[in-house]
Amino acid sequence: MRSARCGRGLALEGTEAEKKAISLLSKLRNELQTDKPLLPLHDDWVDTDIWNQYLEDQHNLLNENDKKISWFQSSWLYVECYLYRRIHEALVLSSPISDFDVFKDSKDQNFLESRGAIEALCFYLQESKRTIEVVDENIQKDEFCKLLQIMLWGNKCDLAVVPGQSIPQTSSPLTILEGLKPFILVNNMDALWSLLLNKRKKSQENFSVIRVDFILDNAGFELVTDLVMADFLIASNLATEIHFHGKCIPWFVSDTNIKDVNWLITQLKAAESTYLSTCGLIWEDYLKKKTWVYHDHMFWTLPFEYCAMPHVAPDLYADLQKSNLILFKGDLNYRKLLGDRKWGLTIPFHEALNGFHPAPLCSIRTVKTQVQAGLAPGQGEQVADSNPEWMTSGNYGILQFDGGP
Repeated sequence: MRSARCGRGLALEGTEAEKKAISLLSKLRNELQTDKPLLPLHDDWVDTDIWNQYLEDQHNLLNENDKKISWFQSSWLYVECYLYRRIHEALVLSSPISDFDVFKDSKDQNFLESRGAIEALCFYLQESKRTIEVVDENIQKDEFCKLLQIMLWGNKCDLAVVPGQSIPQTSSPLTILEGLKPFILVNNMDALWSLLLNKRKKSQENFSVIRVDFILDNAGFELVTDLVMADFLIASNLATEIHFHGKCIPWFVSDTNIKDVNWLITQLKAAESTYLSTCGLIWEDYLKKKTWVYHDHMFWTLPFEYCAMPHVAPDLYADLQKSNLILFKGDLNYRKLLGDRKWGLTIPFHEALNGFHPAPLCSIRTVKTQVQAGLAPGQGEQVADSNPEWMTSGNYGILQFDGGP
């Protein structure tokens, strides 16, 4: 009897928590629709004081005491990040569902609906690894470049762009790569290959570590493409350790957190397909042995552009300085790399990073917002002539490298 009463009590508590969260989210929607002033956070999360100080600083920048930062009168990137932080606040204030991921079903659905493409990719990886140590460098480079392109086009699966819709990858991604090459506007794959190849040669001489960091974007199919590349880098000795950086809270609908990584590996391990289950077991072992390491620093869900990292999160910046190559996935990371400014299209990428140079880095993204630098003279105009919506269509990609300080 006591157990039954406890069960009913927990169910009632959960129902009340759901009602509270829905009420807070409804209030948030009304504030947004009516352009209300942005409000300080009232939860006790680790970053609350930082967010509230940022809001106060934004208000002070107005230099007008009678004005407040509002939804329609602020920088777009800040308001977007603030929206997702307020969604998190609604859950934090609604115990016992404080750690509930409101976007989980959408992310899981994307993985499940892309299962055929994922199996083809895992098959390709396992077959490549069988001969990776005996093939020459040119063949290894070809495999490396194919997987880079798969990582790039996997970034199209962004649920924040079309919320409420799953964007499955239904066919083998390997069959479309050749036809998509003309849509890669900046293609620095050769620079990435040369960097890692040189690191491998030095590592073989002095047994030094080769560290590659992935600043992750979307869960689901895109996360699989990232893990496949990470596996290939380890198998080919182009890296000796991989560091993944994800979000510590649900973010921009489909962004990856540790629960997404663990869920994906569990799904792969339980699959009937040998190729899927093999990948699941190997990737779980990499994580257990710290060959792969997952990090979720709160900086990634703060409103700052990345050039502020040395001051806001010096511990994270110092850690990234240990990397030999940092791969930034997706549109949001690119916007934060460039401060979400509308740079001239031909401004050098190195300059647009505004002093953010912890280590050699590469942005891998499909272009979905009007932020871009580093194009060749006349290239943007030429693309616009054939597709006026090229900056928001997601049909174009970049693999854009910066060599560091």
